[in-house]
Amino acid sequence: MVVPESQDKMYYPPDDLKRDGHVPDFNSYLALYRKSLENPEAFWKEVANEFFWKKSATGPMLQYNFDVTKGNIYVKFMEGAKTNICYNVLDRHVKERDLGEKVAYYWEGNSPDHHMTITYRQLLSQVCRCANVLKTMGVKKGDRVSIYLPMIPELVYTMLACARIGAVHSIVFAGFSSESLCERIIDAQSSVLVTADGVYRGEKLINLKQIVDEALEKCREKDAPSINKCVVVRHHALRTKSGAGCNKLQTPWDSECDVWWDEVMRDSPEECEPEWMDAEDPLFILYTSGSTGKPKGVLHSVAGYLLYTSLTFKYVFDHHYDDVYWCTADIGWITGHSYITYGPLANGATSVLFEGIPVHPHVGRFWEIIEKYKVTKFYTAPTAIRLLMKYGRQPLQKYDLSSLRILGTVGEPINPEAWQWYHEAVGQGRCPVVDTFWQTETVINTLLSLVVYMAGLIRNTTTVVTSTFPFFGVEPTILNEHGEELEGEAEGYLVFRRPWPGIMRTVYRDQERFENTYFKKFPGFYVTGDGKACHLMSTAEVEAALTEHPDVAESAVVSRPHKVKGECLYCFVTLKDSKEFTHTLVEELKRLVREKIGPIAMPDFIQNAPALPKTRSGKIMRRILRQIARNEKDLGDLSTLADPKVVEVLFSQRCEAAA
Repeated sequence: MVVPESQDKMYYPPDDLKRDGHVPDFNSYLALYRKSLENPEAFWKEVANEFFWKKSATGPMLQYNFDVTKGNIYVKFMEGAKTNICYNVLDRHVKERDLGEKVAYYWEGNSPDHHMTITYRQLLSQVCRCANVLKTMGVKKGDRVSIYLPMIPELVYTMLACARIGAVHSIVFAGFSSESLCERIIDAQSSVLVTADGVYRGEKLINLKQIVDEALEKCREKDAPSINKCVVVRHHALRTKSGAGCNKLQTPWDSECDVWWDEVMRDSPEECEPEWMDAEDPLFILYTSGSTGKPKGVLHSVAGYLLYTSLTFKYVFDHHYDDVYWCTADIGWITGHSYITYGPLANGATSVLFEGIPVHPHVGRFWEIIEKYKVTKFYTAPTAIRLLMKYGRQPLQKYDLSSLRILGTVGEPINPEAWQWYHEAVGQGRCPVVDTFWQTETVINTLLSLVVYMAGLIRNTTTVVTSTFPFFGVEPTILNEHGEELEGEAEGYLVFRRPWPGIMRTVYRDQERFENTYFKKFPGFYVTGDGKACHLMSTAEVEAALTEHPDVAESAVVSRPHKVKGECLYCFVTLKDSKEFTHTLVEELKRLVREKIGPIAMPDFIQNAPALPKTRSGKIMRRILRQIARNEKDLGDLSTLADPKVVEVLFSQRCEAAA
């Protein structure tokens, strides 16, 4: 590892964080990191000792093959060990650590009127009751259960109930279309589906049960095995909202398949013996977009996922007993799996579980919740930060944010303006900002900035350098197109030499796709699919430069084939209200990039983008932008987009930009 020296502006955490942190200084980090690579057996055994094992490992802690030329790709962690992840995140705290009365979750609904406090003892009780319900429906170890729920407590109950009895949960974000839900049910071959009658997103009422019925009908039309039982939660907001809300929602019903959650849970026993699982037994399937448009069922296993989510949560957010932690992601994504459910619970943490959106019923909702629960660690997306920036500092000034100690960002690179606003306005200039890089496949943070020794680096006031160092057990490098390792200033493919416990094990029911996607290009390495720049020229930095222009609200940069250069930069820019996209503006933007980064970074194409293609969680779909830049019309599955019509607009604008 090369530790960079810089004369640029550094933002260090306060002395108390460095003094009390789990990693008090950079040398401590280096010592732990080197131990994780040089003596992984001892390193991971020490981590494993924090948890309960019904049976200890009989083989080496970590075995693997990353070279397709030497046989099938595999990763095995703690072979021979037996445990149960639900026991470790609940029973262990209640029965062994006397944390039964500690708050596990403060649930905040879409409306501030809907809220709930759930202790670890209450959570264990609800999970056991749900597990018994699933067992009465015939669900057993290895069976798949699909979950299509909004961010309500029943989502956590159900996923942990699956883990308790050894079933494999497949959570589908409750904003996906019926076609997307159908695809995932068929691929997972699920026997039970858990959903809700409906959900409010802001003021909008969505009939989830109707979407589910459409999905199940599509399953039947495709002659695929369908769901045997559909458990329907009566959403809290619909039960308590008077008159109009309930009358608007007509819940379709199939008496042979559908059952109400509260009815089947009513007499269910509060105790359920956990199923003791092998370390490498599957825990969950989570579908992620593929380049072909067909979602990949990323499969993760029990022991490695438990240890890695627990460890990253502890160190990345420097978790301590009295913290109140809030991740604003949806559990339907890997961030939510890892950093709302399993990671925090494995540490006995108190978390906020939030169903709503940042600006409902007012633009201060985030800040109101932070004040209400005295949140100390806050983790959100740059998209949300930029959205709230539009409203300025005034909404912030109404609330007491003095409890905040650490801020985090996730989901996409954060631009300098947003980083500085987040640090100075939200964190009041005293909270470190940690940035994280992850994939559904890699579970959680593989590259990060640990708060104890670096919060951020501002280079020439234009670029925030975060996600700086690898986490324990992770060994990244950069390869060129020929598989040669690059050193110093270079740009190429981000790859990893070895696995860590939390890496994916396979693509569900498609080992060939798993090997071809991640290991065929460079035998001996896991390939992320993400390009990584090791000098000043990178898409994130070009985006940062573009957004420095006073007329630009947002930008996204992708590569496009070039006859002479091989690849060139194609930029999409969204302008602020009332600003006009002109040839003069294009020239100003090119000149700005040249000035901020250098001639090598100057874009060949800059396109007007009234809006960018984003998922419902706000993540920019760069795969689609790359295809628009290349004028490739076969875009595959667009159901994850919040507004698919954006794609048509961008194609119509493209011709002029690429002429």
